[in-house]
Amino acid sequence: MSRAHHESDSESEHESKKSPESTKEEVTDSAETAQKRQTKQTKKRSSFAIVEDTLEWVIFASRWIQAPLYLGLILGSVLYTYKFLVDLMHLWKEVNRMTEELVMLAVLNLVDITMVANLITMVVIGGYASFVSRLPVEKHEDRPDWLQKVDAGTLKIKLVGSLVGISGIHLLKAFINIDHKPHEHIPWQIGIHVTFLLSALMLAATERVLHPPHKGH
Repeated sequence: MSRAHHESDSESEHESKKSPESTKEEVTDSAETAQKRQTKQTKKRSSFAIVEDTLEWVIFASRWIQAPLYLGLILGSVLYTYKFLVDLMHLWKEVNRMTEELVMLAVLNLVDITMVANLITMVVIGGYASFVSRLPVEKHEDRPDWLQKVDAGTLKIKLVGSLVGISGIHLLKAFINIDHKPHEHIPWQIGIHVTFLLSALMLAATERVLHPPHKGH
């Protein structure tokens, strides 16, 4: 009986001596497992971050797709300038044989071309500065005043305002040349002009509600 008790005490003493080492090994194994798991998560996170950064860069760089559109509008402005010069030369040559009404119509046509060219310039400069890249013209002496506060909202209002002006020019040309215009077309032109005018007023009111002016301005 004493021998069995002695053997049991020896085994207990052996296990008590062996347990700290086993505990250290278990702690080391769990730490290594946690470190491996953390390393895998870090790799997954870094891979996802690379994909996310690449995707965001592609999305942000896609704004440059609009650059050829603005270059095309510049070419259209060149063509409009050529049309203006052709009409001006024609008016210069035929002015002595033209009545006052025809001269006024020719001049209004030149004003119409000029307003369309202004609209193109506004779209090119304002649209590029708002949607593609900033223009480094803060200190340029010829910087237009309207470019200082240009954004998507003000640009839309200015565009609609330009359309109202162009529509008004066409309506004035129709009234001057009303004898040679089909009378059923005049109400349509008036309706289109009023629609542009109401659209400009609604856009201006909406912009004022969304972005009220600061006090002192």
